[in-house]
Amino acid sequence: MKELKVGILQQHNVADIQQNTLRLAESISDLAKRGAQLIVLQELHNSLYFCQTENVENFNLAEPIPGPSTGFYGELAKQFGVVIVTSLFEKRASGLYHNTAVVIEKDGTIAGKYRKMHIPDDPAYYEKFYFTPGDLGFHPIKTSVGTLGVLVCWDQWYPEAARLMALQGAEILIYPTAIGYDSHDTEAEQQRQREAWTTVMRGHAVANGLPVIAVNRVGWEPTEPEKSTGDAENEEGIQFWGSSFIAGPQGELFYRASENEEESLVVAIDLERSENVRRWWPFLRDRRIDEYDDITRRYIDER
Repeated sequence: MKELKVGILQQHNVADIQQNTLRLAESISDLAKRGAQLIVLQELHNSLYFCQTENVENFNLAEPIPGPSTGFYGELAKQFGVVIVTSLFEKRASGLYHNTAVVIEKDGTIAGKYRKMHIPDDPAYYEKFYFTPGDLGFHPIKTSVGTLGVLVCWDQWYPEAARLMALQGAEILIYPTAIGYDSHDTEAEQQRQREAWTTVMRGHAVANGLPVIAVNRVGWEPTEPEKSTGDAENEEGIQFWGSSFIAGPQGELFYRASENEEESLVVAIDLERSENVRRWWPFLRDRRIDEYDDITRRYIDER
């Protein structure tokens, strides 16, 4: 058994970035003391989810990589001897920005990064205004705790992304996430969406014979924080649905967090189990790679 202890942080963020990062640091310390070897943070964890509006002032939140945040989390990784998956607003150049996951090795160095490839543009998720689609491709990152297939939020709906990570030796699929309820939807529709979100990633686990880790934000965040009175009942905003989870290579849920509370937990997973699962269900063996050319087309019109 090749056991890996994974720590996940499902946090409610506030407008004060320093407060968010200090709380993350405290939680990273706590998880490390509880035995975590790999710690995964939620999408854009330093700040509020600023993509609810299109505001050029929000570009001031971006930073270079390497930069202040990679230095901050690098010091924590080195201090506690853990690998940390971060999610940052990257300023690559003036007018060129990415939604970038950075994996910090336990010695504090950058093991690798992944720039979010699929960029949504929906009400309250205006990410195309801020983020250029990634150009680093789908490549897993090798670390001291294993080879990590790191993707980000909207990528989680695409089986192609998970498959390409698996085909290059990823041992775990990891998804930092920011997704929540539209207050205008019915309760039934909200729950259908939350369950669909969980189900599609459990499907990636099954189809690829790999564990999946998804870490989501939790709590209500106002659309216009500078004008907010904190009245979630009467203001526009997103209620992030939490529900962070870790699933095994057959899609089995090892743990799923609350949809409305912060959580900090450590879950042990057996990385060698994937070998057995892939022997029982040899999906990679039976792929018809000779017939998949059309997968790169946008849509297959009638021939």
